[in-house]
Amino acid sequence: MAAQPPRQRRPQGRGRPQNPARPPRSSQPRAERERPAHNPRDLRRANSEDRQKSPEIDEDVTGKELDRDAASQLTSLTDTNRKWVSKHLVMAGRLVDIEPQLAFEHALAASRRGGRLGVVREAVGLTAYAAGDYSEALRELRTYRRITGDQTHLPVQADCERGLGRPQKAIELAASPEAQKLSGAVRAELAMVVSGAHQDLGDIDSSLRALEIPELNINRAFSFSPRLFSAYAEALRAVGRDEEAQKWARQSHVAEKALGVGAFEDPDIMDFDDEPAEVPTVKELLGKGPVSSGEDASAPTAESAASAVEAAPDAEDAADEQPRES
Repeated sequence: MAAQPPRQRRPQGRGRPQNPARPPRSSQPRAERERPAHNPRDLRRANSEDRQKSPEIDEDVTGKELDRDAASQLTSLTDTNRKWVSKHLVMAGRLVDIEPQLAFEHALAASRRGGRLGVVREAVGLTAYAAGDYSEALRELRTYRRITGDQTHLPVQADCERGLGRPQKAIELAASPEAQKLSGAVRAELAMVVSGAHQDLGDIDSSLRALEIPELNINRAFSFSPRLFSAYAEALRAVGRDEEAQKWARQSHVAEKALGVGAFEDPDIMDFDDEPAEVPTVKELLGKGPVSSGEDASAPTAESAASAVEAAPDAEDAADEQPRES
């Protein structure tokens, strides 16, 4: 019988020998190894290395306050991320009118886990706009347009250009093919922004013509009509047509009364013994448009076009004083 070769001894140590083609395992803690590296091409404020800690969420916010359309866009996220993003979006909607900077921080927090979603980029852009951060708002709303194809916020983008001291850019944006397809409330908002941009450039005639759109109907009142009428009255006054300016100023007041807004808006009365009011939804937050003047970015803005109501031009109780500008 042939002699057996001597048996090879297994190397000391547990498991299989290290594969020389495989890099050695990192000695970093697992949490640090799993943290995604900073992407320099991602220009979101939420992605910056020096970003602030996420703001605290109110105890009563569950995330279920989101409207159905916004919530449906979050279904692609994991359960944990969806809950986080929805809560911060609700907080952004709750605070945008009273603490716009804090609302912006909540939207940025939502963007850290849901930055690929249109509804999140939209919220970041609009809260940045409300907080006066026009460059961030412009960047985010451009991304929102690329993601969704929605042109609703072109007026806000144009107003951001104006806020950055680039009125000519605002005018060029309004002349784009996408802007030419707008109608209703969005077209009215854009017309007021463009009119203001022409004023910035000292072109009062073009400022007047920019407002002469189909929505400028003295016998019909929509949510944007009081501000549109008032802007037109100012433009008429600037070119010396004072009699016409007075008529449109009066009609702005009549439209406010017909719509129950402005001087005729019912004040909010809060009873601290009652249950808290319903949290504004993201859909309500995202329905806001730009201001008609670059002077006050926190002023109330028009919502989507409401049902038209008759606004009689010869109303006896129309006031002669010029209505407040938004």
